[in-house]
Amino acid sequence: MEETDVQMNFDAPAVLRKWPSLKKQRISNTSSYLVSDGTLDECIRQFMSKPASLRHLYEIHTVPQGEAVSAVLSPEQIAELARLRDFL
Repeated sequence: MEETDVQMNFDAPAVLRKWPSLKKQRISNTSSYLVSDGTLDECIRQFMSKPASLRHLYEIHTVPQGEAVSAVLSPEQIAELARLRDFL
């Protein structure tokens, strides 16, 4: 499948969550908390506006969309979706 054949719903509901941290490292015995509730596109834009050095503390929870979008998106997956979004 070519990259241009990918169908994505960037209007899907999503939430941006952040893990509590100490000295820029996740605190292991805690859970993430809500930063933003909106669409996948809005959450990706908010994530990309965060400093690169802190992005590892964030994740997006959304409705799975095939192989490209899982229920919980890692910082690496979010950055890839941000790049892909510019081509769709």
